[in-house]
Amino acid sequence: MGRVEGKVALITGGASGLGAADARLLAAEGAKVAITDVQGDRGREVAASIPGVLFLEHDVRDEAQWRDVVAKVVAHFGGLDVLVNNAGLVRFANVENCELESFRLQMQVMVEGCFLGCKSALPHMGSRRSGGATTRGSIINVASVAALKGISAIPAYSAAKAGIIALTRSVAVHCQEQALAVRVNAIAPGAHETPMTQQALAELPGGDAGLDQVEAHGQGKPEDVANLVLFLASEESRQITGTHIVIDNGETIS
Repeated sequence: MGRVEGKVALITGGASGLGAADARLLAAEGAKVAITDVQGDRGREVAASIPGVLFLEHDVRDEAQWRDVVAKVVAHFGGLDVLVNNAGLVRFANVENCELESFRLQMQVMVEGCFLGCKSALPHMGSRRSGGATTRGSIINVASVAALKGISAIPAYSAAKAGIIALTRSVAVHCQEQALAVRVNAIAPGAHETPMTQQALAELPGGDAGLDQVEAHGQGKPEDVANLVLFLASEESRQITGTHIVIDNGETIS
């Protein structure tokens, strides 16, 4: 217990699935937690079920909302140490029938949302450092195995998640160049038991390669991803930055 004692964590997309599991575990391990989501009612329900959690309604595509959310979290808890850019959505359509509007929406929520989160949070995270001082802040960006393998039914989602991995590297380098005590990493989950995965299983056509992978490797629990988020949020991962970690029960081995 207490692996992130006293740290302040902000988690987007916290009203369900992976984000809600992250909030529960980080709070149980001593963090002060804020969750945000566009799903106001569900977000408030999750927050009410976890002692001390703050909920803020938040569209991650909106830069002004990002500034407001970060300011409120810092004012409420006295700082910001951990940012989990978890908000996401998926729309199923191959490259020939995907509407440009749908492609742009997915890029906005995931790539632009992640970018705006890093941009808005960094001025409040960590401290300028010199030498080998222990890093304090941690940004964790949620990508996907869809960034690492071809899935014909979700080209926009795959492109957005790949963009998150590339953005993660650039922000990590920036923090090192600016002597910011903030580590930046991405995680790439495979199938886990979340509403988004259930949507995929319901909407993907029979025989789709993505369905075959889920059947072959099964689904993890949201808590499995939360354990990895906890590790990256804690000082146990103080030497890890600028990388992505896959958690998929071997789905992308071959």
